[in-house]
Parts: sequence; structure tokens; C-alpha cells
Amino acid sequence: MCGIIGYIGKSEAAPILLEGLRRLEYRGYDSAGLATLNGGLSIRKCKGRIANLAELIAREPICGSIGISHTRWATHGGVTDENAHPHFDQSGKLVLVHNGVIENYQTLKEALAAEGHQFKSQTDTEVLAHLIGKHYDGIGGGATRKRLVEAVRKALKEVTGTYGIAVMHEDVPGVLVGARRGSPLVLGIGKGENFLASDVSAIVGHTREAVYLRDYDIVSLDGEDFEISTLNGGASGFEISKVELTEDDVSKGSYPHYMLKEIFEQPDSLANALRGRLSLEESTAKLGGLNMTPTELRNIERIVLTGCGTACHAAMAGEYLLESLAHLPTEVEFASEFRYRNMPMNKDTVVFAISQSGETADTLAALRESQRKGHRTLGICNNVASTIARESDGGVYMHAGPEIGVAATKSFTSQVTILTLLGLLLGRIRHLSTSEGIQIMEELQAIPEKVRSILKQSDYIKTIAEKYSYAKAMMFLGRQFNYPVAMEGALKMKEISYLHAEGHPSAELKHGVIALISPEVPSVFIAPDDSVYDKNISNIEEVKARKGPVIAIGTEGDTKLAKVADDVIYIPRCPDYLSPLLTVIPLQLFAYHLAVKLGCDVDKPRNLAKSVTVE
Repeated sequence: MCGIIGYIGKSEAAPILLEGLRRLEYRGYDSAGLATLNGGLSIRKCKGRIANLAELIAREPICGSIGISHTRWATHGGVTDENAHPHFDQSGKLVLVHNGVIENYQTLKEALAAEGHQFKSQTDTEVLAHLIGKHYDGIGGGATRKRLVEAVRKALKEVTGTYGIAVMHEDVPGVLVGARRGSPLVLGIGKGENFLASDVSAIVGHTREAVYLRDYDIVSLDGEDFEISTLNGGASGFEISKVELTEDDVSKGSYPHYMLKEIFEQPDSLANALRGRLSLEESTAKLGGLNMTPTELRNIERIVLTGCGTACHAAMAGEYLLESLAHLPTEVEFASEFRYRNMPMNKDTVVFAISQSGETADTLAALRESQRKGHRTLGICNNVASTIARESDGGVYMHAGPEIGVAATKSFTSQVTILTLLGLLLGRIRHLSTSEGIQIMEELQAIPEKVRSILKQSDYIKTIAEKYSYAKAMMFLGRQFNYPVAMEGALKMKEISYLHAEGHPSAELKHGVIALISPEVPSVFIAPDDSVYDKNISNIEEVKARKGPVIAIGTEGDTKLAKVADDVIYIPRCPDYLSPLLTVIPLQLFAYHLAVKLGCDVDKPRNLAKSVTVE
């Protein structure tokens, strides 16, 4: 979950590294550090945001045309200057940055301490630096690129856990070494300069070519070329990819926050998710990336959807969608629990692993466990070059564009859209008629413009959010298709405003939850004019009877809701099964505006990072 960028070339490294760290700060912002090599190693690091590091370097400049840097999301050891990366080895000549978790670091640390190694931090990363340094000194011979690579290889063979690393050594001044297992690492190829980064967004201003390293790859690079091998020393097959992202894609533009920009990008991201995937001739969806024949699709007897956080909520909406449109038994499993369960699944069960980044550690582990058990396992992700995209048996890309705000917004609606397309596809080969297929397609195509109309209410939603900024906690309640939306609305509120929020099915209110209702605890009801509308109205009445304020999400033209709720936000009319794509938009804006009112940093909420690459 940390951010890494390394540079080697002819330019001064520090400004390039600082620029890259700013673009990676969504991956972690507890502390940051930078090391360059110019005759000797120089390090600057401190706790806090990238701005703190930039101020430190302005006071104490650092130079050199080779360097590595890091922005941290703490796993081992508190948030201190000492625990910030980079970390030295025992000799003080090798320096390392690391994303991941070394699970056996304590055993390794004890063994190294017995040999006389002394540690200055509480991190697992420093142990890895010492281990590589030990092997480098033990190999002997000249100070060569081969020697440094071999030291990294020997050390990583002793390691249990995950890593994306970048390493420099004072005695090998023209070389950077990187390696990955379970944590992403990208090689950026420039002209007379090369890069390492945990995310291509860090280097889009400098290169249009990249190699997305695979697990167990080790790369060494200088300013002109690079070599990639495997942990076992063999050749690694790699592919040079074109970097499609631009600097504009990863900038905020005129928006004050990435989150708001990404909320407003949803009409386009939804259109991109649909583009080329609807067949008028066959009245169905086209998802060729599933790599399944019509017969294989027809033989599916059960679907399991797995993901974490927002992706799990999208899966929950997908469960309702697939059961409604395709009449297929569907279950949702937290990816973090999936591999630890011994869940009975027959041979005709298909598993979908859902992840925006395609690198989520828990979801990747669930994918591998599913494949280990012999099940066809497909991916739904946003990153074409991600590990889930590479390792799955097929899948669907979201085409949502980069999502940098830590709180997921457009990825939720893109994932739900893709699951709707899947429901249409599977429904049409089972029971849905041609006319039903056409109707679903027409309703889907209308969604982006309906979202656009909801976004025009942003200022109105802002006034409602500010009205309830006194709240101590909030309840989010919905039924059927909108129960997952209630969960997602509560998650957004928790993530960026730090307000205690709970999401529940509306009917569960009277089974204990109603004890929390008070004038200080507003309830947000997702109550469109659907098949359970009257039931939601009854639940709202129950809250009002106990003096609980109510904000409701209703359907345009509904006059009844305004008589029972304190405030109403209206969405355009749509079929029940598509309502999550609309009802979630006001909740995203509501959480955003309330968090801004409270003075919270919505793009970098405390304790969170965007891409969770550690378990």
C-alpha cells in the first residue's frame, strides 16, 4: 500500500522523485523519504505528508542522478522519522524502499542480531535491507551489477511475505535493482533514463513505455538499458506496454479534490463500461473477455462474487442483479475470508474476483485459492496490466480511467454496470425474451444522462450535508437492490468524514438498530418508487415517531416522501434493478460535502490508502 519511485538517468533525481511521490501519495501518507547517490548516499526522510519531505529537502538539498523514494502506509512500527523509508543495511552502503509485508521478519531479525546487526527502526523493511547487505558482503568479488542482483536474489529466497522493492548500493553507483512478489512494480523506459514505480501514474510525465513486472521478477537497470530475470535466475518473459495514461488523466483539473472529479466523471465512466458491449442484433450483452462459449455460459449453475470494501458492495448489488435477471444462485464472499473457508462449490460454479486496482492482496489470494480448487475464476478490474487481469481465466475491464481518490466512487458504478451486463448476457441465454433484452439495453443506455442530471443537484445536496454536520452518527437504510447502496453510503461517510455510520436493510431497523435512533442520529433512507416503496415509508414513519431526522433518496414526481422525510433528494425514474447506479450518486456527494464542511482531507483520509496490497 506504499508508494515507490526510483530514477536513474542524467537529470537530478530529487525533483523527479518528489513529483512522483506526490502522484503516489494516495497509496500512503504516514511518512516519506528519498535517497540519492552522488559519490555517497544521502537520505532525507520524515513523518507526515510529501509536503513535509519537500520542505526538508528545500532546507537540506540533496543531489545525484540516481535515487529511490517512498511514501509510507505503516504496517510494522509506528509513524516516526526512524520508521520512514528508505532504510540502510548494516554497512550503511545499501539502501532500500519496500512495499509489502515480510512475514518472517522477526525470525530473520533475531538471526541477524545474533550476528551483530544493529537496527534503528521497528520495521520489517530494515531487516530486508540488512539481509540483502549481508549477502552482498558475503558474495565477495568486485562491486558489480551481477553481485548486487545476486545478493537481492539470495535474500528474497529467505523471505516469506510480499514485496515490491527498489535497492541502491554505494559501491555500484550506476545501477538500480527492483523486485516484486505480491506488490506491484513497474519499469518505466525512457530515453537515457529509466524508472521504477509502484504505479505507472508516478511516471506518466516522463515515459510512454513500461514493463509491468510479474511476481518473482528481478530487474536491474541503468540509464540506458535493463535486465529482467526470475528469482531462480532464469530468463523472464516480459512485454513492453504502451502507457495510455496522460498527465491530464492523473491531475485534478479544476476540481478541488480528486474525489469530486471522479464523482463527476461517472457519466463518462459508465458510458465507457457500456461501449461496444451491447448487441442490438441479438438483444444481449457482448463480453468476449470472459473466454467462455455460449454452452459454457449456459452450464453455469452458481456464481460466487468476491471483493473487498466498495468492490464487495458492488458484488452485493450484483447478487440481486444476477438472481433477478439470470435466475442464477449467486453468493457474495468477502475476499479476505474466502481463502480461509472450505466453501462447498460444485464444478459448474464460476467465481468473479472484483477489484478496481487488480492488485488487492485479499482478492488476489481469493482468486488463486479458487483456481487452486479447479474453478473457473474471472476478474472484473480497471487496470489492464494488473496481476488479477493477468492471472484470471478471463474477465471484463471497467475502462473507468484512473481513480486516485482513496474513497472509491466511479469504480462502484462501473462494477455494478458490468455485473448488470453479465446479468443480461446470462439472462438472455436462459429465459429473458428479445423484447426484455432490448428494454434492459435501452434503460442501461439512458443511465449516464440520468447520472448527469443528479450531479446538477450537487449544490443542493451540499446544503443538506451542511445542515446535518452536527450529527454524531448516521444510519443508512435501504431494501433489496438498495441495501448494498446503504452499505456503500455508510462506508463513504465513514471513510472521509470519520463519522460513525452504519448501513442496514430497512426492515432490520426494528430488530435492534432502532435503539440508536435519536435527534442526533439522522437516518438516510434509500426509498425510490420501487416494489418495496411502501415498506420503506413505514420504516421512515418508525424513525420519525422517535424524533429521528430523515434524509430520503426518492424518485422524481413522488409527492408522498416529502411529507414524511425532513429532506429529499430526487433521482430520475428507472427500473428497480438499475436503481443502485442512480441512488449511490447522491450518497457520494452527501458524504463528500459533509466531509469538506468538517474540514477533512477527503482525498487522503486518515489511516487509509487506495490500493490495499498487504493482507
